[in-house]
Amino acid sequence: MTAMLEIRNLRKSYAGVHAVDGVSFDVEQGSITGLIGPNGSGKSTTIDCIAGFQKADSGRVVLGSSDITGLAAHEIARAGLMRTFQTVRVYDRLSLRDNLTIAAQQFDKAKWTDELLRTARYREAADAAEKRARELIDLVGLGRYFEAEAGILSYGQKKLTALAAALMPRPKVVVLDEPVAGVNPTRIREIEEVLQRLNAAGETFLIVEHNVEFITNLCHHVVVLDQGRKLAEGTSAEIHTDARVLEAYLGMTPEMAEAEMRGAA
Repeated sequence: MTAMLEIRNLRKSYAGVHAVDGVSFDVEQGSITGLIGPNGSGKSTTIDCIAGFQKADSGRVVLGSSDITGLAAHEIARAGLMRTFQTVRVYDRLSLRDNLTIAAQQFDKAKWTDELLRTARYREAADAAEKRARELIDLVGLGRYFEAEAGILSYGQKKLTALAAALMPRPKVVVLDEPVAGVNPTRIREIEEVLQRLNAAGETFLIVEHNVEFITNLCHHVVVLDQGRKLAEGTSAEIHTDARVLEAYLGMTPEMAEAEMRGAA
């Protein structure tokens, strides 16, 4: 497989405290990669530095064939890396269609003068955005709400709307920050199924999440951080049997984990 996103020796400190300390990993094209770790492990700072919301002290980030190290967040988005946030961001008074078409506006080729004059370029961009919005809303299972105000949706449905909005410009990688935080178990399973469908259609994801079961069920590859450093990485099965991860993240020894698995069986 080909690495779509490469993070190399990323570092970020605050007043001498190493929030991210030499972290390196890849996100393969067409994969779902999980980034996990206990509170304070550096997950949020890592994705903020990757997506340009914070500036890393050192290190390198490559998206496809483009070095995006040090670029501003909007420049990184235009390069093809989109992200969502733990606190969901949608326009409650606008329809789902409008939420998604607005998300596409900053990426289309039409200028404000095209919109003012309703030029052919504007009409083409508007038609393409509405078609893309409809496809994505259907893919995330919210087609019946296409014309409804986003404010009527549940919290989990708003997270799906934000996911669809992030996909509007056809990004190379989507970074999801806690996509199931605060979501009820039924909706968590729905989000999991949606991400599997999108991944099967070719989308690439990097997911930061505390819900280990969600990550285990969904991710092809998992990276574990602890105290700003990469503690381990591998498949979900490998991570679940790694003694360092069990002690640092799950709070149990391998013997305790084995006993728990026997009890569940």
